Amino acid sequence: MRTHDESGGGFARWLGLYAALAAMALYNLLPFFWMVSSSFKTDIEVTSFPATILPQSFTVDAYARIWGQEGLVRYFLNSLQVSGATALLSATIGVFCAYGFSRFRFRGRDTMMVMFLASQVIPGVLLVGPYFKMMSFAGLYNTHLGLILAQTTLTLPFSVWMLKGYIDSVPLEIDQAAEIDGASRLQCLWHCILPNILPGLVATMVFAFLLAWGDLLWALCLISEPSKQTMTLGITNLVGQFRVLWSDIMAATVIGCAIPAGAYVFLQRYLVKSSAGSAVKG
Repeated sequence: MRTHDESGGGFARWLGLYAALAAMALYNLLPFFWMVSSSFKTDIEVTSFPATILPQSFTVDAYARIWGQEGLVRYFLNSLQVSGATALLSATIGVFCAYGFSRFRFRGRDTMMVMFLASQVIPGVLLVGPYFKMMSFAGLYNTHLGLILAQTTLTLPFSVWMLKGYIDSVPLEIDQAAEIDGASRLQCLWHCILPNILPGLVATMVFAFLLAWGDLLWALCLISEPSKQTMTLGITNLVGQFRVLWSDIMAATVIGCAIPAGAYVFLQRYLVKSSAGSAVKG
């Protein structure tokens, strides 16, 4: 039997753990709460001192002004197009690469995998010059296709690593049984592998989508025409030379965060399955 002291020590550890988790959650959620609260304030109230936590005069004028701008709707649609295409392309190429790394044994396989992972530690700002030169030479500067290709090359290495882990968890005997029945490698991948790694595939696409949606560096370097700018780049245009409308910026940021949050809520069951599969596999 446990003594009273042991029970008390366990409760203290439990209390300390949850107190630390609550503090971390508050630290991460406070900026989002402040952003949403400020989006419903007037411009004067946002910049007033001392600052107010909740809006004293609740208003949706900032949302009306932002959504009434034609440019914001265009930025929103551009981000959807670029992020969706990046996620789809990254997952499509990644699943074929991951299948090859998982199911085939060839010279330099492990070295290539390490190089894939090592590429993630290279700061993106160091690649701006080479990418700008390549896209300009190929005639892809100031096009959505050039931005999609640039973002895909950045999300692809991690996508391959994630998908390879999920494919490794599928027993090789499934492939062998399908091949005995006359299935080709492509048919085996489509009918046997993909249904078993669907949660991981969705998680990979969400990862690539969120990275592309929140990107500012590559959109800033590869897109200059206002009609082709993405949401993150469009929000920076709200900062005027002589005046900054903070309530408008906060409202635009809330709208920009709605898509990632909605995607997480809608695809939550796939992400949970993906995490559970990784934990079991590990």
